[in-house]
Amino acid sequence: MDIKRFTEPIFSLKWWMSWFQILLGCTLLAAGYVFFISPYNIVPGGIYGASIVLHNIFPAIQVGTFGYMFDIPLLILAFWIFGSKFGSRTIVAALYTPGAMNLITRLSFPTEEAMQSLDPSLMLGGILNLSDHLMLASIIGSVFLGVGVGLVVRQQATTGGTDIIAMMIQKYFHIGFSNAVLIADSVVVLSGLLVIGFGLGTGEPDPGGWLLSLYSLITIYITSRVLAYTINGASYNKLIFIILNKHNDTLRNFILNDLDRSATYIQSRGMYSNDEKEMIFLVVPNKDVPLVQRIIKDVDPSAFIVVTDAYDTFGEGFKPLPEKDEIQNI
Repeated sequence: MDIKRFTEPIFSLKWWMSWFQILLGCTLLAAGYVFFISPYNIVPGGIYGASIVLHNIFPAIQVGTFGYMFDIPLLILAFWIFGSKFGSRTIVAALYTPGAMNLITRLSFPTEEAMQSLDPSLMLGGILNLSDHLMLASIIGSVFLGVGVGLVVRQQATTGGTDIIAMMIQKYFHIGFSNAVLIADSVVVLSGLLVIGFGLGTGEPDPGGWLLSLYSLITIYITSRVLAYTINGASYNKLIFIILNKHNDTLRNFILNDLDRSATYIQSRGMYSNDEKEMIFLVVPNKDVPLVQRIIKDVDPSAFIVVTDAYDTFGEGFKPLPEKDEIQNI
């Protein structure tokens, strides 16, 4: 975790904004489950996906309550692995989210029986009933979940559950956070297929249960993409490889002075021609790529160019190198 984030002056504007984003993210996550995920037995992985599965077996226990049953042991495990760096923010987020979920559920359903059934036709008087539009429910729910978790993760906290598992996967296997969430969540979908689709533990198999599993996979994928978007933003830098036939000072001056960037010369040799060539390794914001291409066309129309995404760029002029154990989506 980023220790600096935890040593900010208490009650400063940055401190308040950080906590606001955490609580907002948790509330969006809870609302996404209550309104668009749980009522339709969509199982998008995570402890709350597992909680939806268990709610089908034990309907008297709410999804959020099952969340507490998972969160507390995982928090203890996280403290053992990450120590004090795990921070109070994750504790608050992990304990707030299930409570918010139970509260929103209680406010949205009129009776205890309705809360047990999670019938969407009874939720808020039926105004959000999307039973005939499960794809729409999946997409909207995914956006709520992805943005909610992303807001929390941007403050170097997690909502607990498989977020903690994803942090462990990132720490030990160097897999990006959103991809680690995708891996961990996929396992839960299989349990949803067994319980909801085949009736394991309930004795009431759903003939369309396998379709719900497909919606679950769609939800997981969209959530992971929205999560990555929320953490990193949409404006990826571009990595450009430029192979020139000869050294060109015009292009060099353009990069240094007009773009206000630096680049790296790499000596190379053409495989077919066996001629010595000069390759430039350059990283620029996405908006600058067309300008670079036009300049290259003017100075060397025969140049060979490769443009690819640079999903994370660290160093002078870009992002600072991350602190130890800071959550990174790479």
